Amino acid sequence: MNKKNITLIAAGSAVLVLLGLGVWRAAQPAPDVFQGQMEARETDIAPKVPGRIAQVLVKEGDTVQPGTPLIRMDSPEVNAKLAQASAAQEAAKAVAAKAERGARPQEIEMARLQWQRAEAAAELAATSFKRVDGLARDGLIAAQKRDEAEANNKASRDAAAAAKAQYDMARIGARPEDKAAANAQARQVAGVVAEVEAAKAETELKSPVAGEVAKVLAKAGELSPQGVAVVSVVDLKDQWVVLNVREDRLQRFAIGTEFDAVLPALSTPGTSKVVRFKVFHSAALPDFATWRATRSGQGFDARTFEVRARPLTPIEGARPGMSVLVQ
Repeated sequence: MNKKNITLIAAGSAVLVLLGLGVWRAAQPAPDVFQGQMEARETDIAPKVPGRIAQVLVKEGDTVQPGTPLIRMDSPEVNAKLAQASAAQEAAKAVAAKAERGARPQEIEMARLQWQRAEAAAELAATSFKRVDGLARDGLIAAQKRDEAEANNKASRDAAAAAKAQYDMARIGARPEDKAAANAQARQVAGVVAEVEAAKAETELKSPVAGEVAKVLAKAGELSPQGVAVVSVVDLKDQWVVLNVREDRLQRFAIGTEFDAVLPALSTPGTSKVVRFKVFHSAALPDFATWRATRSGQGFDARTFEVRARPLTPIEGARPGMSVLVQ
């Protein structure tokens, strides 16, 4: 056998081997490829009070920290309520202070002088009654005069007792119950002021989380109703992938298991971006996957489960919505 024939035989054998390998590969089942997408924790920020958008302080793509101002709103109603509550608080404080301090020194002195004058009038009336009573017993004056003197004596004595009570009340001050009531009223109004001030603080929306501004839905001059989101902030460090897995493939993605996945958006020509994930959640979806029969005449509906897995380390550059391929 010459060299040419040997070369032809070798070439033919190689062709047969390649054909056989191709047929074998064609007969093998195609590997399962699961396609999911990246997600990240997104926070929708909405105002607690209605108002008009006065200023938008951020734009989409900005990085914010907790407490970063996002939106400033103008609410004349809140400003008016705050002015009313502040005025009521000042009045309540004044009433409480008056009850605590009691009467002024001048008022106490006036009450004391009134009491002394009433005491002097009572002593004079008592003396006059003694004289008139003696004269009436001797028959020198009528009994009517004696009765009038006695009535005046009693009235003067009662007036002196009333003046003494007024003086004591002015000197001692308000009752403990009145002081407690005044202080309670002041605290109640202070609570109303604090409530309105909290509403005033809500007119400046601040970010409760750190992250990146994903959406800005508000524009200056617009009316913003209560509870409607105006800014969305996404935390790109809190990432996970969502996969929809049929239940007969679910064992591969049991909670706690790890798997490798490829992110095409972050891959470069010739190099695939491979990331290690760990499953932390698995739950059945409310709908059914395509029915798949196991044998002729019998079968079952294969449920679809939602599987969530976090990367072992945050993926730099990953964005919500990026495709993730798991083979």
